[in-house]
Amino acid sequence: MAALLPDQFVTHDYAGDLSSDQLLAMLESMVLSRKLDERMWVLNRQGKVPFHISGMGHEACQVGMAFAMRPGYDWLHPYYRDIAFNLALGATPTDLMLPLFGKAEDPSSGGRQMPAHFGNRKLRIVSGSSPVATQIPQAAGMAFAAKLRGLDEVVVTCFGEGSTSQGDFHEGLNWAGIHKLAVIFLCQNNQYAISVPMSKQMAVENVADRGYAYGMPGVIYDGNDLLEAYNVSAEAVARARRGDGPTLLEAKTYRPVPHSSDDDDRSYRSREEVEEWKHKDPIQRFEKTLLARGVLTAAQRDEMAARVAASVDAATEYSMAAAYPKPEDALFPVFGRM
Repeated sequence: MAALLPDQFVTHDYAGDLSSDQLLAMLESMVLSRKLDERMWVLNRQGKVPFHISGMGHEACQVGMAFAMRPGYDWLHPYYRDIAFNLALGATPTDLMLPLFGKAEDPSSGGRQMPAHFGNRKLRIVSGSSPVATQIPQAAGMAFAAKLRGLDEVVVTCFGEGSTSQGDFHEGLNWAGIHKLAVIFLCQNNQYAISVPMSKQMAVENVADRGYAYGMPGVIYDGNDLLEAYNVSAEAVARARRGDGPTLLEAKTYRPVPHSSDDDDRSYRSREEVEEWKHKDPIQRFEKTLLARGVLTAAQRDEMAARVAASVDAATEYSMAAAYPKPEDALFPVFGRM
């Protein structure tokens, strides 16, 4: 881990206070995300859903942050890979499967949004727009509103490193730094903006290097190490809640699959590179840690796998059978009628 302003960001062993049940819940959130993600790929390849964009490889940095937050009190402005984040905050597999089919019960938009535009009012997950980085100034604005109202809500927003080339990224960080807002900017850096590598996007080595310019710590950490992700996230949340201002986090991770169901990643990266990163898989790493500590047994692992498989099957069956939105309701949720 590195911090540009170390005097403002000092991590502690927050993970040491986690109970065995919490550690197992973190693992199950990641396993559930992966299995749900895999099913979504299959449904797309079968022609049953039009599009899928994956969160594989990103599970640890998402779950680490989710467990540092207060679900239903703090706010999340997600980006399209945040499957594990949504699940860890309390969304169900069905909540995430319904929008994939565009069904009326979709909690994010009633079947109107594209897949992966997550939203859940009860959990304070704010549905985003398709243009990348638009959620960043929105998150800063929401944190500004919380400050004006005297609330200690923390706002988290996620994005990929490609989004940091957009003007919205810089405007959001500038506003947050000026007003010392309780907002956390979590960059999930998977090395490629679709097909464009870091070296062709920015002149600095790390996204976190930009934090200093906006008056906030820029912190780099291993995004595939769940316990490190939790420690860094918990400190960023603690800073924000006590009024010490925003933090720019950069989780170094990797997506072992194409950018989306419409991408062929063989055109811009080698199979050797992909295989190397598969050996750093965050779920396998955390599972080995829990097995070594005696927190997880082989029997518990098998029970978890069966439970997750049943949950994904049930979500798929329910969502496929659910009703589509009625055409006559298409204009109901516009501003003038709310």
